[in-house]
Amino acid sequence: MSRTVVGDSEPGVASPVTSRFASDTGDPMNTNMTAEMMQNMSMDAIGMPAMDAMTMQACIEACSACEQACTMCADNDMADGMIKCASMCMDCADVSNTMMRMLMRPSGFDMTAMQAMLRACMAMCSACADECGNHAEMSETCRMCAMACTECMNACQAMLDMMRDAETV
Repeated sequence: MSRTVVGDSEPGVASPVTSRFASDTGDPMNTNMTAEMMQNMSMDAIGMPAMDAMTMQACIEACSACEQACTMCADNDMADGMIKCASMCMDCADVSNTMMRMLMRPSGFDMTAMQAMLRACMAMCSACADECGNHAEMSETCRMCAMACTECMNACQAMLDMMRDAETV
């Protein structure tokens, strides 16, 4: 699979570059390294055979998107003088990043700690979504950030539900 990168040959001329992580769909821009790496992880080996890698991947991706949206929203908020919203977004970005990184290390899972972190991430996302929601009509950035926070919260809840189900198996 190859993907086009501008700037490898002449300015403005695209050249093909091979991507190890290109998708099977033929769309080179639809690459997903996380999905490929998750397929290589054995949940049985770490004592969690009922864990669904796709739910984990969705949560990782939602946390990453939330982190990015919150970081960009905080920057925009600072420019607009919305200090409380900016601070809330920075905290949410940090918590989302930490949650994402913990999910990417399943061999170190401690169910109690992971469940507590998922709840903390959900609480931070809820608070940030509420704060950004207050500005959503006047700020497209806040509207998008609130959406990303809500999606992250939902993905964390799905992960939490899946972990509860895995404990009963």
